[in-house]
Amino acid sequence: MGHFHVVVRDVDAQNRFWLALGGVPVENGPLKMFQFPGVYVLVRKGDPMGGTVGSSVNHIGFFVKSMPDSLAKWEAAGLKIEKTQNPKQAYLSAPEEIRLEMIEDSSIATPIASRHIHFHSASAVEMQSWYVKIFGAKPVEARGSNTAAEIPGVNLTFSKDEMSVASTKGRSLDHIGFEVKNLQTYCKKLEAAGVKLDQPYHQIPNSRVWVAYVTDPAGTYIELTEGLDPK
Repeated sequence: MGHFHVVVRDVDAQNRFWLALGGVPVENGPLKMFQFPGVYVLVRKGDPMGGTVGSSVNHIGFFVKSMPDSLAKWEAAGLKIEKTQNPKQAYLSAPEEIRLEMIEDSSIATPIASRHIHFHSASAVEMQSWYVKIFGAKPVEARGSNTAAEIPGVNLTFSKDEMSVASTKGRSLDHIGFEVKNLQTYCKKLEAAGVKLDQPYHQIPNSRVWVAYVTDPAGTYIELTEGLDPK
């Protein structure tokens, strides 16, 4: 797993949210990010057309080591919390309607860690097959009634949605990102397999980061990166 990139009107409010959640500010050249175990979050100013619900990424998920401790922290920070009947599960709403599912797992070594991306689309099976073919994801046991697969660092959960869903591009969660070794070679393999690159392999100015972009069958905008880790 690499990163989530959010595009929002109020950058300061968004930054406060990710700090309250436990993100650590880090930089890689011009890129300012919040680091969590397993994922980075990047924030950029813009004018999004809507939140995550209604797009191909309905929500993103994190583990927390202790739900009671986390709830107390979130309430003190004034975060918008939706509790459920399951004491080990809650939902948060980041500013500008970015939905997060929080799940307790007392076995994790840190207070919070990346968990999953929950996709909605017309065909959960088609989505799973695409991520298996393109990214080498491994099909895993379904999460409830949902189809699932995994790549290192994140579970990919796929739900069938009878309603049409919008592309993430232009929404408050504009795109997700995967870190790739030997990205230039990987992009050539994708193109040889008939996968269209929305943006070709190129370097972000004044950084060590190389990127390319693709879009999945449901409209999820995906940034492929190499060198995102600032270390």
